[in-house]
Amino acid sequence: MLHPGAASRARIAPPAGVQCRPGTGATLPLGPSQFVAPVGTLGGDRKRTVEHRSASRVSRWSAVLLIVTGTLAACGSAATSSPTTSAAEPTGWRAPAVFSTPPDTGHIIEPVSANPTDLAAHGYVEQEYFASGTAYSFASRSTPSDGKWTIAVAGSAPYRTRIIVRRPSDPAKFDGNVVVEWMNVSAGESAPDWDYLDPALMDSGAAYVAVSAQALAVNGGKALLGSGSSPGLQQKEPARYGSLNHPGDQYSLDMFAQIGQALRAAAPSVLGGLRPSHVVAIGESQSAFYLTTYADAIQPLDHAYQGIFIHSRGGGAAPFDSQDVTSAIDGDVRIRTDLDVPVFMLETQTDLIQLGYAAAQQPNTSRIRTWEVAGTSHADAYELGVGAGFLGCTTPVNSGPQHEVAQAAFVAFLHWVDDGKQPPSPEPFTFSSTDPPELALDAHGNVVGGVRTPAVEVPVSTLSGAPPQGSSELCGLFGSTVPFSPQTLVVLYGSKAGYVTAYTADLDRAITAGYILSADRASLLAQAAQVSFPS
Repeated sequence: MLHPGAASRARIAPPAGVQCRPGTGATLPLGPSQFVAPVGTLGGDRKRTVEHRSASRVSRWSAVLLIVTGTLAACGSAATSSPTTSAAEPTGWRAPAVFSTPPDTGHIIEPVSANPTDLAAHGYVEQEYFASGTAYSFASRSTPSDGKWTIAVAGSAPYRTRIIVRRPSDPAKFDGNVVVEWMNVSAGESAPDWDYLDPALMDSGAAYVAVSAQALAVNGGKALLGSGSSPGLQQKEPARYGSLNHPGDQYSLDMFAQIGQALRAAAPSVLGGLRPSHVVAIGESQSAFYLTTYADAIQPLDHAYQGIFIHSRGGGAAPFDSQDVTSAIDGDVRIRTDLDVPVFMLETQTDLIQLGYAAAQQPNTSRIRTWEVAGTSHADAYELGVGAGFLGCTTPVNSGPQHEVAQAAFVAFLHWVDDGKQPPSPEPFTFSSTDPPELALDAHGNVVGGVRTPAVEVPVSTLSGAPPQGSSELCGLFGSTVPFSPQTLVVLYGSKAGYVTAYTADLDRAITAGYILSADRASLLAQAAQVSFPS
């Protein structure tokens, strides 16, 4: 386990000097080369959001590497970046990104996925655009564990990245929500939350924007997994992407903000005339580390998002210099409680222990909601698809209910954003020890507490988020599934009919509680029917 650097633990008194300009709300004091302000003092209504999405069509095995890389280290930290930056007075800091059309050559390099989607079958279309502007980097002045951070602008640089838009082809089916994912990078670029939220996101009628937010995706560089250098969009399709330019991950937060701000326009050109009512941010794993920083430091200033969905974060938050994202694993950084938008955190058992989120747990409030999902691991069999056998793990990987619960969580999140309806507030996991933190387990080896589904209430296996003994670092992120013996199944349920009856009753309970979507009922019952009992 890597530990955060000294900068992430700094506790520096916030500077004074915030001033107000007539008619514009509170503004940041400007200096010749930077400004400083306590986060959360700005008013104003300009919004900004950015995402970067770029990846090649590669094998499903490559998809495995992409999905998990954000949890291991700073996937883009060694990516090449443009050398020219400046620390000019940030007169355009809150300007939105400018969208343009890519050259009509080459092909769209899609985010890697082990679960490809037939967009047309769902009534969706896909288009790609470029987003450009001048982005600013930031330095921390104070980073208390309560999330009420103080920051300074450190420099500026021009950028041009790409976004992928997936939207309903029929405007009448658009629900008004634009979901912006900060794509995950490592050995390439993937969109894990698109995968986890498929098909619920499309069933809801939301528009989706995937952003190539980090330098590795655009410029290429040394990836965490694999050997040698990983090519970026520029190298993979130079005729199409040669004009792209990413100045480095330290600018990603502001790029993400500027793109979101541009999407908040009355009818942004990239949405085919759709008029958004809400723009929300989502990100998983490494992207969740960045969104934690974004929520605590940037969102209170620019108000770019009307909701933030943070999926599988660690105990800390991504540093502003972007040099070591693994510093987001350890730490005790909470989401600040004075945000005026909903923040939803979805956490697995692995996230609590191996990624250190246990130290950052916080109570649910009217603006903060956390679901800790029993029987889940940071990455799992769903994300691997048919590639699970290629991972080389000695124990079957976790096959828990993360996909189904993530969809229910996201639908509840959208209702929260749209009409203020509070999501369910489940109990957190129970700990058998707090120093060091250890999860309490029941008689079957499954965790106690958290979001309960039939997978752990009517179990047929032990579902763990902990690394199996002797597993590799990679396999450790996928937890394990240890099936019960036939004799144990008979003792617990008597017969297959007894099991299916118990499973159905608990599934209906979970659906009523809001932790599973009714749309998933039939498929889950079909899975239960496949469980083998002694004849």
